[in-house]
Amino acid sequence: MPETNALYSTMLKSGKTTYFIDLKEAKNGNKYLSISENKMEGEERKRSTVRVFGETIEQLKKAINEASAVATQ
Repeated sequence: MPETNALYSTMLKSGKTTYFIDLKEAKNGNKYLSISENKMEGEERKRSTVRVFGETIEQLKKAINEASAVATQ
């Protein structure tokens, strides 16, 4: 089994798309959020990843919470 630097991992499925959300620790000890999307496009699997570092994680969390509040009104 490959070694991982993930401190937390979760997976969300939505139709043909799967999201992976991982909190990881870099070699220098800094934590970062890795958000990956896997989706099927025809016969091909596509993957894209966004990495969010440091204090930007809290800013992203705030933005997502605000967007969620508007979406559920």
